[in-house]
Amino acid sequence: MQDVDIIAQRRQNTRMTPYFFGYGSLVNRNTHAYPDARPAQLRGWHRLWVRIEGAAHVFLSVLPEEGTVIDGLIAAVPGADWVALDTRETNYDRIGSNGAVVHDIIPAPDMAHYSVPTDTHVTSGDHTILLSYLDVVVQGFLREYGIDGVQRFFDTTRGWDTPILNDRAAPKYPRAQELTAQETALVDQHLTRLSAQVQ
Repeated sequence: MQDVDIIAQRRQNTRMTPYFFGYGSLVNRNTHAYPDARPAQLRGWHRLWVRIEGAAHVFLSVLPEEGTVIDGLIAAVPGADWVALDTRETNYDRIGSNGAVVHDIIPAPDMAHYSVPTDTHVTSGDHTILLSYLDVVVQGFLREYGIDGVQRFFDTTRGWDTPILNDRAAPKYPRAQELTAQETALVDQHLTRLSAQVQ
């Protein structure tokens, strides 16, 4: 009887605790301490680099598109305390995922992901992708999904015509991570493959 009660309590806790789906830097577990992190996919959204007014660097975001699937990471938000995550994701809206996340949690908890609101997007400007940020994202995908997952990240992300600022020597991204020589080479290999412009 006690075992049954414990199982029921765990299910109730899961139901009460929401999760986020991350598809960029949140895939790298070194950038946060949210519990119960695990790989997952988001259906019906595509990933892209977006420019917004007043920002020097672009943001990685998602927009709805039927038939698309992207890899990412989910993790629990204890106590439904979204304040720290919402602060981290400034310039993004938090959106209920409404069953779009493919995961292995039973019963399914409420889930949310972040998207830069389209009314803040601009189509031109001298915006750049921070290489220190991209390095963090790729490191996360490599650890969660391996080399094939890194290729899927590059292949399912749009906007690689955006110039890339090489700030590795003095990272501008506040959660920059140290990459191994192999990880760095993997990032550079894909940027070369995509003919990305690195400044």
